[in-house]
Amino acid sequence: MKLAVEFPSVIHREGPDGVAELARAIERIGFDQLDMFDHVVMAQPAGGRAAGPYPAEMPILEALTTLAYIAAVTERIGLGTEVLVLPQRSPVLVAKQVSTIDTLSGGRVRLGIGVGWQEPEYEALGFDFHARGAMMDEAIALLRACWTDRSIDFAGAHYRVEAMAMEPKPPRPGGPPIWIGGHSPAALRRAGRLGDGWLAGGGPNPARSIATVRRHAEEAGRDPASLGFQAWLASPPRAGDRDARAFSADPDRVAAVAGRAAADGFDWLTVNVTGVFLAGARTGAQLAEALERLHERLRREVGAG
Repeated sequence: MKLAVEFPSVIHREGPDGVAELARAIERIGFDQLDMFDHVVMAQPAGGRAAGPYPAEMPILEALTTLAYIAAVTERIGLGTEVLVLPQRSPVLVAKQVSTIDTLSGGRVRLGIGVGWQEPEYEALGFDFHARGAMMDEAIALLRACWTDRSIDFAGAHYRVEAMAMEPKPPRPGGPPIWIGGHSPAALRRAGRLGDGWLAGGGPNPARSIATVRRHAEEAGRDPASLGFQAWLASPPRAGDRDARAFSADPDRVAAVAGRAAADGFDWLTVNVTGVFLAGARTGAQLAEALERLHERLRREVGAG
């Protein structure tokens, strides 16, 4: 079993040294992966717009920029996104950014992507929210073309590239692995047909969803055994949800959920560190102490990576 953390943007309040110190602590503790949450902007409940699941003013560091910074202050830990909202970005630019981080980190990047849920964010960035599924499928193919093809030629309904080159290529053949987030039927189909793994991020009946992803992989002529499966141990706490906040402060409760996830077929688990922060570990040092306790308890429950 591999263990990941969703890195807490709130640590920016301790400055760049605080971000670096927490990232190094997470690596030292023994976590396998450090993932960044992604939103560029968050919609406020204005003009009749419904409130979102998270406060609009919640601090969110830009994912790829932060990963580049963390790559420079760590040595071993995997670096990724959970998940980058790909269709609201230029896939060619994302390919260059991710390839550069992967090159400079020694091949440590895993790109987790999803279609997102926030229409006003798409509008603010100048992309079509209602075309995001079709754009996602094209963008995945275009990313891989940028990472592998000497001459990039791509003709889709949403993206066109003719006789372009992108160098240097990422250090691993084929480029960084691409994992797909979401639990809709389209996301499960995309994970099986196009992804290297599935990031669950909640949703009902995870064991059935894993079976669905594997079935789609088989139907596409792919080896389902080659796919990875990662589950959140808890979603980010919502405002006023005291039980969700208490959950992250109880290693035994977290371990019980980890055991069920392992039984469902997951081989990666994610600790949401913002939940640990909201549960009472309010400084970088306190977060490191709490994460060390969680890591030790989880390793006893689900074994080493």
